[in-house]
Amino acid sequence: MSFAIDGISSMVDMTSTTASVNNTASLTNSLNGVSSSKTEEELMEVCKDFSSYFIEEVLKEVKENMTMEDEDADSSMQTLTDYHMDAVIQDMADEMLDQSGSGFTQQLFEQMKRNYNID
Repeated sequence: MSFAIDGISSMVDMTSTTASVNNTASLTNSLNGVSSSKTEEELMEVCKDFSSYFIEEVLKEVKENMTMEDEDADSSMQTLTDYHMDAVIQDMADEMLDQSGSGFTQQLFEQMKRNYNID
């Protein structure tokens, strides 16, 4: 039974790592793709994605600093918990951005618009 749970734990850990790398790569590609040929709508979408990612990373750091690791905890259960917690943090970041993060996103948008001479 332990082998099956360890296999699932490894799969979840690998999937979580892959998703995180893909999310970061996608955001990097979006930011690198910003140029004067972009429309305001495309630029605003990139700014929203970055803002959401930024909030998500802050929430992950807060979670790390606020939780204590239990040395007696089952590592496979901890991996599953971390995987689901990351999904919750992503949802929270998006919700926080929708509710109150428009100021930061708007400032970022205006700055990038000036930098890339987007009309």
